[in-house]
Amino acid sequence: MSATLSASTLLAVPLAPLAGSAIAGILGTKFGGNWIGRRLSHTFTILGVLVAFIISAMTLKSVALDGARFNATIYEWMVIGGLKMEIGFLVDGLTAMMMCVVTFVSLMVHIYTIGYMEEDEGYNRFFAYISLFTFSMLMLVMSNNLLQLFFGWEAVGLVSYLLIGFWFNKPTAIFANMKAFLVNRVGDFGFILGIGLIAAYTGTMNYTEIFGKTGELAKLGFPGTDWMLVTVICICLFIGAMGKSAQFPLHVWLPDSMEGPTPISALIHAATMVTAGIFMVARMSPVFELSDTALNFILVIGSITALFMGFLGIIQNDIKRVVAYSTLSQLGYMTVALGASAYSVAVFHLMTHAFFKALLFLGAGSVIMGVHHNQDIRWMGGLRKYMPITWITSLLGSLALIGTPLFSGFYSKDSIIIATHASHLPGAGFAQFAVMAGVFVTAFYSFRMYFLVFHGKERFDQNPDAHHDDHHDDHHGHDDHHDHKPHESPWVVTVPLILLAIPSVVIGFMTIGPMLFGEFFKDAIFVNGELHHAMRELAEEFHGPVAMALHGLQTAPFWLAAAGVALSYYMYMVNPALPAAIKKRVMPIYTLLENKYYLDWINENILARGARALGTGLWKGGDRALIDGAVVNGSWKVVGWISGLVRWFQTGYLYHYALVMAGGALALLTYFVTWPMISNWLGK
Repeated sequence: MSATLSASTLLAVPLAPLAGSAIAGILGTKFGGNWIGRRLSHTFTILGVLVAFIISAMTLKSVALDGARFNATIYEWMVIGGLKMEIGFLVDGLTAMMMCVVTFVSLMVHIYTIGYMEEDEGYNRFFAYISLFTFSMLMLVMSNNLLQLFFGWEAVGLVSYLLIGFWFNKPTAIFANMKAFLVNRVGDFGFILGIGLIAAYTGTMNYTEIFGKTGELAKLGFPGTDWMLVTVICICLFIGAMGKSAQFPLHVWLPDSMEGPTPISALIHAATMVTAGIFMVARMSPVFELSDTALNFILVIGSITALFMGFLGIIQNDIKRVVAYSTLSQLGYMTVALGASAYSVAVFHLMTHAFFKALLFLGAGSVIMGVHHNQDIRWMGGLRKYMPITWITSLLGSLALIGTPLFSGFYSKDSIIIATHASHLPGAGFAQFAVMAGVFVTAFYSFRMYFLVFHGKERFDQNPDAHHDDHHDDHHGHDDHHDHKPHESPWVVTVPLILLAIPSVVIGFMTIGPMLFGEFFKDAIFVNGELHHAMRELAEEFHGPVAMALHGLQTAPFWLAAAGVALSYYMYMVNPALPAAIKKRVMPIYTLLENKYYLDWINENILARGARALGTGLWKGGDRALIDGAVVNGSWKVVGWISGLVRWFQTGYLYHYALVMAGGALALLTYFVTWPMISNWLGK
C-alpha cells in the first residue's frame, strides 16, 4: 500500500463482510428460498471477513511503518444549512489497530461457529448476523464524523439485539435482548444529546473540524447555568459509553446477554461492541481533555465498575457469567484509564483484553460442548485430561487476564494501575484502591473457575440437572450423551483457541513500546501534558518490556494476584468445605451479591414502575383529563352551556325582551348604587 491509502481499498473492508452477510442472510435462509446450503453460507461470510482482515493488516502495516494516513469524505448524503451529513473514513493508528482487532477476532469467531453451531437450525442466519455485526463495527471505528459513528453505534446495538435473542423461542433470551435494547437506549439518549450539542455549537460533525474548534468550546457556558458547555457535552457523550460499554449502573444488560450463543459472547460482549464506548472517548480525547469534571466522573464510574462487578464474579457458577462479570470489571479498568487521561493505555488494554477475553469465552464454549452443554462449573472438574487444548489455552487466557508478568494483560493492566496513581483528580484515591483490590478479586474468581473446571475430582456425572442446555430447546441431538465422558472439541473450535492464545501471550510485549511511548497514536489521541501527567510518569518508569516484567515480580499487583490464585486453590482444591462455611457466616453479603446489589429489582420495581406510573398519569391525567377532557371537550361544553343560556333571552317574544331589559337595568342600578357604599365601608 502507498502512504496515501486508497479509498476504494478501504471501502472494501466494511463492504466485504456486508456482502457475505447479505448472501447468507438472503440466499441461505427461508427469506430468500434457501438457495445455498450451510457450506456456502459459512464460506461466503468467512471469505468476506478474511478479505477485511487482510486489508486491515496491510493498512496497519502502512500506518505503522510508512506513516500512511487517510481522512476524506466517501459520500455526501445531505447538507442542511452549513451542516454536512456524510460518510467518510479516518484511518490513523487508532483506527488501524481497531480494524485489525475487530476483523481478526471476528474471523476466529466465524471459524469457531462452524463447530459450535453445527446442529442449530438457524446456522445460516447466525453467520449472516455476525458478518452484519462486523460490518457495523467497522463502520463505527473507521468513521471520520459523528453521524457515521452514531450509525455504527446503533447498528451494532441492533445486531446485538438480534443475536442475544437468537433462540427466539427461549423466554429468557427474549427477556435478555429486550433488556439490552432498553438499557442501551437510556445511554444512547445521552449520547445523541452530546452529539446534538456539538453540532449546535460547532456547526459540524466532522472530527477534525470539531477538534479545531475546541478552543471556542472551552470558553462557552451552558445556557441558564454556571456549568461549562464542554463538561455537559462530555458527560452526555460518556453516558452513551456507559450504556454501550456496560458501566455502572447501565451494566445490567451484559450478564443477561449470555443467553445468546457463546460465539457472540466472544465477538460482541468481550472484544468489540462493548469496547465501542472506550474507543469513542479515546477518539474524542481533545474534547474530554477540556473538562476535569467530566474526567473525574469517568474515573469514579470506572472504579465502581472495576471493583464491584468483580465481586459478583466470585459467586457465579455459570461458566459464561463468570467470564461476563470479568468483562465488566476489565471494562471498568479501561474506563479508569480514560479518566486518568491515559487514553492510549485504555486502548492498549482494549486490544490485549480483546484477545484473551475472546479466548476465554471461546474456551468456555468449548468446555460447554465437551461436557454436553452443561454450564455449571460445580459439575465439571478434571477436564484437563479430556480436553488438553482447551485446558492449556484457557490457562494462558486466565494468566493473561490476571496480569501475569510477560503476558499481554500484565503490560496493559499494570500501566493502568501506574496511570491511576499518577492522576491528581479528586476521585483518584478511590480509583487507586479499586484497581488494586480488583487485581486480587480478578485472580480469585478467574482461578476459582479454572480449578473447578479443569482440576480436582470429576463431577460431570453427578450433575442433578443433567441437561443444562446452552442451545435452543429444539436441540435434542445431545440428549443421549449425558453419561458419556467429556471430549475435546473439533479442530474448527480448537484452531481459533490456539490462534487467539498466541496474541494473548505476546502482543503486549511486542507493542507496548510503540503504542504507549512511541508515535503510533501521535495524531489520534491528545493529552494535555501540563494538566494531566499520567503518560509522562509512565514514560519515566518504562525501561523496556523485559525490565517492566522483572520489576512487576516485585510489585504489589503481582503479589495480590498470586494471593488470589493461592486462596482460590486452597478453598476449592485443598479445603472445598471452606466456601460453604464462609457463605453461612456472611449470608447477608452473599445475598446482596446473589441479587446483584438489587439493581435489577430497583430497575424493575422502582424505575420501571415509576416510569410506567408517570406515563399512565400523564396519559390519564394530562392527555385524557386535561387536554381531551378540559381543553378540547371542556371548551365546546362551555360554549354549548352559554349558548343554551343565551337562547332563553332571544325567543322572539316582546315580553321576554322587556323582561330582560328590566332585569338588566335593575342589575346596573344595583351595581352603581351598592358598589360605592361597599368600597367606602372596606376603606374604613
